[in-house]
Amino acid sequence: MSWTLGEMSDERDLPVSQREHEPLLRVENLKKYFNAGKGSGSRQASEIRAVDDVSFEVYEGETLGLVGETGCGKSTVAHTLTRLEEPTSGQAFFEQQDIFRAGVGELRNLRRRLQIVFQDPRGSLNPRMTIEDVLMEPLVIHEPEISRAQRHLQVVEMLERVGLPRSALHRYSHEFSGGQRQRIGIARALILKPKMVILDEPLSALDVSVQAQIANLLTSLREEMGVSYILISHDLAVIRSMADRVAVMYLGRIVESSASRQLYEKPLHPYSQALLSAAPEIEAGREFLDRRIRLPGDPPSPTDVPKGCRFRTRCWLATTRCSEEEPRLFSRVYANHDVACHFPSVSES
Repeated sequence: MSWTLGEMSDERDLPVSQREHEPLLRVENLKKYFNAGKGSGSRQASEIRAVDDVSFEVYEGETLGLVGETGCGKSTVAHTLTRLEEPTSGQAFFEQQDIFRAGVGELRNLRRRLQIVFQDPRGSLNPRMTIEDVLMEPLVIHEPEISRAQRHLQVVEMLERVGLPRSALHRYSHEFSGGQRQRIGIARALILKPKMVILDEPLSALDVSVQAQIANLLTSLREEMGVSYILISHDLAVIRSMADRVAVMYLGRIVESSASRQLYEKPLHPYSQALLSAAPEIEAGREFLDRRIRLPGDPPSPTDVPKGCRFRTRCWLATTRCSEEEPRLFSRVYANHDVACHFPSVSES
């Protein structure tokens, strides 16, 4: 099955309550703070709260979309889960294995099953290695017992799966277009047949004409290989076309989470509503969002997070309660539709 950006499958929105198995990935109270150094006239170093108490689950075979403005902490979540960054606190379990306590040997095994595709395909591919060597390197590290001839066959098969010819094997990454380089990055992540791939803004560096091709490729590979995705993007059309469930992040926290169709048709958090109203290509929920919502100002600094609700400084519904009490993320209106807001909006239709 494939679809162009902006279309949506009817088969993907199963409520979490119907899932009978343990989640493939479970993240609990994840925090990642960075030391921002001392500001002018300050005696104490400030902290950047890039990820501030984030929890979610991903089930086998599904795609979780993680969406929000630039700087909200999406990519930091990805880098922490793959141990490119160490967490400040929290827990994460992949197939019930503790990611953050994994030793060197355990981490190598974990990375075989949990891969990542980066935003910039040019920067993520070694320019001094041929494409064959780029794709063979994971096999050399994780499957040293197989012969070079066997690795070669796997590389050729993977290239064909991502739509590249065998002639690409002996070329270098600079000889390819951006879309072709991203196909190579996808092939490198999938050649070990992982259970999950984190897609960190995989389409944002590509031309619009190429984005739908890569989105359809990722969707078909998910169905062929049974892989799960965490799809990180600020593009609501991309998230809508590919994700089973969506988690909306703002200033380091998830403020709304639900099945994709439910969120796009009836967003409950004011921030989610503002995002959707600003996306002209999104038709779902137009009867619910009958006007463009323009948020005042910029998001607050993650070094100076507002007390209470962190969205209140830009929210048209904010009251005194919002400045005094931080809302918790839980189902307030619909089952399996969580929102962190004291006054979630509900369609009157």
